[in-house]
Amino acid sequence: MPSSLVQNDHISHHSRVRMMLLASLAALWLQTPTAVAEEKTSIISDVKEADLTPEEKAEREARKSCKVEICRAFRNPGTASGDITCTIPKSWRKEQLDKMISKAKVSWPWGPVVCNADIHLDRAAIEKATKDAKYELKLATHHVSCTVDREKKEDAKIDIDFAPSVTFENGKAVKAKINWGKLSAPTLVKGAMWTATATDNTFNVLQSTLVEDINDFIVKKCDEVKEDWSKPAR
Repeated sequence: MPSSLVQNDHISHHSRVRMMLLASLAALWLQTPTAVAEEKTSIISDVKEADLTPEEKAEREARKSCKVEICRAFRNPGTASGDITCTIPKSWRKEQLDKMISKAKVSWPWGPVVCNADIHLDRAAIEKATKDAKYELKLATHHVSCTVDREKKEDAKIDIDFAPSVTFENGKAVKAKINWGKLSAPTLVKGAMWTATATDNTFNVLQSTLVEDINDFIVKKCDEVKEDWSKPAR
């Protein structure tokens, strides 16, 4: 591994920035706060309810039905059938991105980011993961498409695939890997992101983040919509 990517056995500042962006993309399928290494910074709960724009409120509502069905599969198995399919929108303000990467001692060089993730989850497999003593949940390939506002330059279009695998023991995630795949982006952006995805695929540096966020989602995030998933599916 090139020395530029490692500093005292930790990811370098610039690589950490890239990892934060990648973790943001991965977080879309879970709707969880994003973190890198042990430096937690939520990019979903940073904006107060009263300060949400109409577009941000619409995004949140668009994500809710998918969140409810994923939670139903984990927390109320057997009450619905069929795979879970949905498209999750998520946008980040420049100030949110600046805060997210501030611990890497750099600032976000561009403007807002708008992403959409296509979600396809095997409900039966999720339910099996909640019941078996040990189960490896292998998810289908997910696609995330993002538009990065580069202010004075043309917007950057980023498309990236990933196919996560998560090992559960007694209903709790204990291991996880994002398994980054095909990446399409402008040359400069692609070069930075390719380095980060290759690093994560080889060293699985985002594993602890992903495991923690999955378990947080199943418990805390699902509690937020308990009234919805605890009722029989329509």
